[in-house]
Amino acid sequence: MTQTWLVTGGAGFIGGNFILQQVLDKKRNIINLDKLTYAGNLDTLAQLDNNENYTFVQGDIGDNDLVAKLIEKHQPDAIVNFAAESHVDRSIDAPDDFITTNILGTFNLLKHALNYYKSLTNDKKNNFRFLHVSTDEVYGSLGDTGLFTETTPYSPNSPYSASKASSDHLVRAYHHTYGLPVLTTNCSNNYGPFQFPEKLIPLIITKALNFEPLPVYGDGKNVRDWLYVEDHCSAIETVINKGKVGEVYNVGGNEEKQNIQVVHALCDILDELRPVAGKCRRDLVTYVTDRPGHDQRYAIDSSKLQNQLDWSPSESFNSGIRKTVQWYLDNKKWSDRVLDGSYAGQRLGQDRDREV
Repeated sequence: MTQTWLVTGGAGFIGGNFILQQVLDKKRNIINLDKLTYAGNLDTLAQLDNNENYTFVQGDIGDNDLVAKLIEKHQPDAIVNFAAESHVDRSIDAPDDFITTNILGTFNLLKHALNYYKSLTNDKKNNFRFLHVSTDEVYGSLGDTGLFTETTPYSPNSPYSASKASSDHLVRAYHHTYGLPVLTTNCSNNYGPFQFPEKLIPLIITKALNFEPLPVYGDGKNVRDWLYVEDHCSAIETVINKGKVGEVYNVGGNEEKQNIQVVHALCDILDELRPVAGKCRRDLVTYVTDRPGHDQRYAIDSSKLQNQLDWSPSESFNSGIRKTVQWYLDNKKWSDRVLDGSYAGQRLGQDRDREV
């Protein structure tokens, strides 16, 4: 029998890619609850219009009545929580939204998921899962060596990562206190199709195509582990289907890169695919004042996921970044429609003196 999964935040970058995989490749019934904030974009899911396995509901995970009614109506076999405010710079400018959505919203989902779980019987109850999608940023910052593991102590350094850490702890508590069958994934930096252009890779692609200055924080040597979004989505499905209830699984691409290396790679691919005589896009790099509290290095140890659940990423950074650039070149209409909104590539997260 076809499963039904309730996905929150499914019009965003990772959630949208996940839904496309589940509906088109796995033929699952997906209910997508999304508030459609600035980063939510239904264009991402346009190919699912009129698909009988897909239902979109506009709404907030913090809406008590709506969440209760959706769960009661659709009787999901799993709830997958992508819904979150997720950009560090925005959390510096407006932390209130991050507390409301990431903490209180997750609490509301957990509350109604638990009520629903208690009402289930037999196989439906045994197979139900609540998967919470989180980030490696909850672990803080690494030095030049070492990797984040599932037992690394939390040490969040931004309002965004602090709000995600709080939601992670709530999810854990609902398992240990109430027995809710939860799973948590903490992922490294994602990239790929349909990413909102405030994030590094699509921002650099957009600006480099227009030969605009390419802003790089500080000295450009901050390190991130890069994970192709479709690999992340396959990992989430693997954890839902095979993960041990109550466990945390780190998801990484095993591809550490300095920010400046990422920018240079994008410039080189664009110079190859969209050359302009006498111009080199690396010359557009402009170093700007570093972000407040900018973590120096993230690196994920995903060996638990790989060894216990037999998952591994399909894309290397080199293959994934080339696919990503080509996607943006082939889908400029999507990017243009996103950029018609309130965000136009401006610098965020500079307001050091904001009172909170």
